[in-house]
Amino acid sequence: MMSATTVFGLCAAAAVGLGLYGLIADPQPLRKILAFNLLGSGVFLFFGVVARRGAAAGFGGDPVPQALVITGIVVAFSATALAVALLLRLFDAAGSATLDDAALASEASGQRGPPAMRSAGTDPTDP
Repeated sequence: MMSATTVFGLCAAAAVGLGLYGLIADPQPLRKILAFNLLGSGVFLFFGVVARRGAAAGFGGDPVPQALVITGIVVAFSATALAVALLLRLFDAAGSATLDDAALASEASGQRGPPAMRSAGTDPTDP
């Protein structure tokens, strides 16, 4: 019979593994952001497992891993908000949320705005 600490440790390893797979395998930026959050959640769970195992071994409850996890959650939330805001800004500027060759070529040629505005022959920078 596995203990709860072992189950949480295995879940943490699975979350980190799935997060790494999502970062490597998926080319879409929003899914990469979500995969990075999943990886971070696995690391936070692993810190909790380490703190729990230390308390179960007879040592006193260490507040440092708890403080690290709480601080990490706040930092992860703010970093996710910043990444999503930058992704929305990219979508507004390029008309696509991916960094493919077509979007980069249109940016290099000086065309700005979503593709619907570019195909209509209007320049969004004109007054």
